[in-house]
Amino acid sequence: MALQVAGGVACCCSPPLAGRRQPRPAALCGRPPRAVASGAAAAAVEEGEGKVRLGESGVAVTKLGIGAWSWGDTTYWNDSEWDDRRLKEAQEAFDASIDNGMTFFDTAEVYGTALMGAVNSESLLGGFIKERQQKEQIEVAVATKFAALPWRFGRGSVLSALKKSLDRLGLSSVELYQLHWPGIWGNEAYLDGLADAYEQGLVKAVGVSNYNEKRLRDAHARLKKRGVPLAANQVNYSLIYRTPELNGVKAACDELGITLIAYSPIAQGVLTGKYTPENPPTGPRANTYTPEFLTKLQPLMNRIKEIGASYGKSPTQVSLNWLTCQGNVVPIPGAKNASQAKEFAGALGWSLTGDEVEELRTLAREIKGIKMPIEES
Repeated sequence: MALQVAGGVACCCSPPLAGRRQPRPAALCGRPPRAVASGAAAAAVEEGEGKVRLGESGVAVTKLGIGAWSWGDTTYWNDSEWDDRRLKEAQEAFDASIDNGMTFFDTAEVYGTALMGAVNSESLLGGFIKERQQKEQIEVAVATKFAALPWRFGRGSVLSALKKSLDRLGLSSVELYQLHWPGIWGNEAYLDGLADAYEQGLVKAVGVSNYNEKRLRDAHARLKKRGVPLAANQVNYSLIYRTPELNGVKAACDELGITLIAYSPIAQGVLTGKYTPENPPTGPRANTYTPEFLTKLQPLMNRIKEIGASYGKSPTQVSLNWLTCQGNVVPIPGAKNASQAKEFAGALGWSLTGDEVEELRTLAREIKGIKMPIEES
């Protein structure tokens, strides 16, 4: 499905008020131009307002996508329950995303696995696309992922899993197919399977996820021998989890012309300002974002709110905009309802200043305590 977006990305913010700064156009972002190797510059080539190419592939996606991890899930999200109300809200989130110009959706075969009443995220996304297309012609970009499970061997396992994903999505191909995490073994064969899928036209671009710098460089080199560009590396990246900046992943992506797709870009909701030491998140997130952690977070959140107020933007929009200001980054926040999707759209079309970007980074350096071991494997 080729991407086509009319009219750019809509902004959900209110009209300018007296005393409020006019948001700076995104083109005036305060960061200096990135230094990239020759041939890698395509990773940041903007294909018109609101779109960017994935690496050196031919796929263009909106500058902000939507993550579908929570859709159908009962193991991490949705208070261990999936019901008609949540289904309706997820579909409204999909429709609001389309209506606001965000047409890049990321899912995975393991999202919403058949446990505790879960519904597969790919199946839900495919159904949302089909139902919307019955009303009007839409074209979206879909990314999904291969689970590197220990009992999957050989390149054929990638093709087999992909075809099942396509069946659930109701599509003949997807824009981006990614290895969800490094396997215990067989990673070279998995990469060969990605290249096979690309050559067979089942995918328009290939990527990896949760790959450290060495794995990323090895994957890029192996695919390059087949003439297949490695388009993306999807990793956890947010203002308060900047490990990709510290472990060489971000720099390697910029050097090699690989787009960094940022999952959990608002730290699973923590950067929205919704949670406080007195009101921490529930469920599995409570193990990471404790009252003690949220206490340390407050100075940063207060400054985010102050900066946001000067632009007429929410903490969510400031946090997402901070990521887009890093260059070569496509955030994919998860939208569980239409209100969230509309708010995400307001992160685009403007930019923080360079000084504000660095001020927030400096404040965020004081935040410790988040660790994701998968990226060290």
